[in-house]
Amino acid sequence: MKRIWLLFAQAVTVLLAAYFVVATLKPQWLQHGSTRSLGGVVSIIEAPTAGPGSALPAPGSLSAAAKKAAPAVVSINTSKAASRHPRSDDPWFRFFFGDQGDSQPQVGLGSGVIVSADGYILTNNHVVEGADEIEVTLNDGRHAPGKLIGTDPDTDLAVIRITLDKLPVIVLGNSDALQVGDQVLAIGNPFGVGQTVTSGIVSALGRNQLGINTFENFIQTDAAINPGNSGGALIDVNGNLEGINTAIYSRSGGSMGIGFAIPVSTAKQVLEGIVKDGQVTRGWIGVEPNDLSPELAETFGVKATEGVIITGVLQNGPAARAGLRPGDVITAVGDKDIGNVQELLTAVAGLKPGSSALFKLQRGADRMELDVTAGTRPRTPIRRLPN
Repeated sequence: MKRIWLLFAQAVTVLLAAYFVVATLKPQWLQHGSTRSLGGVVSIIEAPTAGPGSALPAPGSLSAAAKKAAPAVVSINTSKAASRHPRSDDPWFRFFFGDQGDSQPQVGLGSGVIVSADGYILTNNHVVEGADEIEVTLNDGRHAPGKLIGTDPDTDLAVIRITLDKLPVIVLGNSDALQVGDQVLAIGNPFGVGQTVTSGIVSALGRNQLGINTFENFIQTDAAINPGNSGGALIDVNGNLEGINTAIYSRSGGSMGIGFAIPVSTAKQVLEGIVKDGQVTRGWIGVEPNDLSPELAETFGVKATEGVIITGVLQNGPAARAGLRPGDVITAVGDKDIGNVQELLTAVAGLKPGSSALFKLQRGADRMELDVTAGTRPRTPIRRLPN
């Protein structure tokens, strides 16, 4: 028995020694995959062929998130009828200025996100602004005309609707839980080349004072966003919608790693308002706010060091009726502290028209509280964006 164990130990030792010699001198012999001759000339090694559905994503791959969200991201093509000069049919006009002819129809390209099985699609207002015809192309190749349900120029969002069966729907995430450094993917149709997925991180949160929209609370990302991505999806690593891509900062017209998306929390409010009422109704008090600076504080003789100073009050507006005056510094609306103009606009916009809210303010050296009954914010004129 002892002799058998001795022979077994010697055999194992010889095999291990042979393995290490081969691993050192001919490591290719031990590589996984099959070796075959390519055209009878070159010897190559191929990875083993995985069975259907057995391939696992590479470590760190975001393919599952892209696969989950991509079907719900659509391409939007718009067209606007060619404009004619109002006197182009006048013989005298044609005699002096020639036959002007018809100008070419204007076409546009953008993206959108299907957010409801009923066919509702979120996109940017500037994608569909002024369009006579809207055509939506799904990732599976289906086409459908889009009907404009409503727009909100203040946030540059719009809702269109298509009528198709078995629509893929994206899952809405929680943009309020995003943190700087989180991985994100941007999905859209840049330059019309077809659906494209780019990756990056959340570079910043709460970007405002960019002069793009009236209400700005952008997610900044370095995921590549280019013309045509507008209205597309910004998703997290789970494939959930976190924002609607809307604009880029660029000196060349292409991506420079600074893109902006509207948080899905804002998009949900706009979607609800447009679908329910055809428009978004916001609160309004009729004031001209400015960020507090030492110069303005000295001009109005106010002792406040934080808040938003009111430099103008609309006559007979909600604020004037409540007793607000130029020079007042608003420090809080309800339970929300106010530190800048954007925070004041957002807080007031969130008030239900006809309801009252407690405004905390400082007038001179005195602190005061006033009940202000909000009115309805007037519609903002439509503005075009470059992307």
